[in-house]
Amino acid sequence: MAIPKFEDFLYPFMTILKDKDVTKKEMKDALIKHFGLTNEDCEVMTKGGSAFQLDDRIGWSRQWLRRALFIEVPKRGIYHITHRGKEYLEKHNDLREEDLLNYPEFAEYSGLKLSAKKVQKGNVQPNNEVLTPTEMFDTAYKSIHNDLVADLLQKVKDMSPAFFERLVLDLLLKMGYGGAHKDKAYVTPLSHDLGIDAVIPEDALGLDKILIQAKRYSTGNVGTVEFQGFIGAMDTQKASKGVFITTSDFASKIYKELYPSISKKVVLINGHQLADYMIEYGVGVSVSNTFIIKTLDNDYFEE
Repeated sequence: MAIPKFEDFLYPFMTILKDKDVTKKEMKDALIKHFGLTNEDCEVMTKGGSAFQLDDRIGWSRQWLRRALFIEVPKRGIYHITHRGKEYLEKHNDLREEDLLNYPEFAEYSGLKLSAKKVQKGNVQPNNEVLTPTEMFDTAYKSIHNDLVADLLQKVKDMSPAFFERLVLDLLLKMGYGGAHKDKAYVTPLSHDLGIDAVIPEDALGLDKILIQAKRYSTGNVGTVEFQGFIGAMDTQKASKGVFITTSDFASKIYKELYPSISKKVVLINGHQLADYMIEYGVGVSVSNTFIIKTLDNDYFEE
């Protein structure tokens, strides 16, 4: 049989999670059994040939359900249904995009601007605006990018603090910091880091250097104590440049009061910015497909 349509995966995905958490592999096996798919069905590729159709549809089902807060991924490769997801299953026997659009988180993810009135009444409808092919391509690219950002942050949060420190250093070197002296950059020992996680020398003698603090938080933001501790560590090492990177965000007081008052050159990078930079500079990601869009060159046809 042909692989079912993408939306047909949403409700079975939820029902499989109704009574217990399942792994990524268990979910795939359960959906194969649910739809009665053969080995040949599972080997069908997407039209672009970049992925198996089954894997692609399961992956996008997971993303849509996460965006609607119907499921969550508490650990790498583990799926868990939320209270909202359970409530939906108790009252419905099907799930489509138009149903997900009744939830503001998913509607925002889909690019719809909602009024509070529409959300409360639960009568949000799919966006029927006619888009040009260029606009559709841009929208699709943005959606894929946002999903990759979410996946990257989840992956990074699952890794060890030591791995995260190495990742942050790799990223800054990829961004061009350190120049000809990047081979002298290093991660500090975990037990004797003196408040600094990595160092990038900018000259041969190490007179000018960038100090790095990396905080891998699953929940909560970087507080004022951590920020002031980093500034203090920079004073101790007589450094004027620093980068503070976190997988979460920084307390509002840091942005509003502390950061504007410091005299040092310090850059704050939150989780979303971190993932954006990782994608832009190719850290932890690989190219899945490439599209080149060409337009008519009118100058060529001038006589």
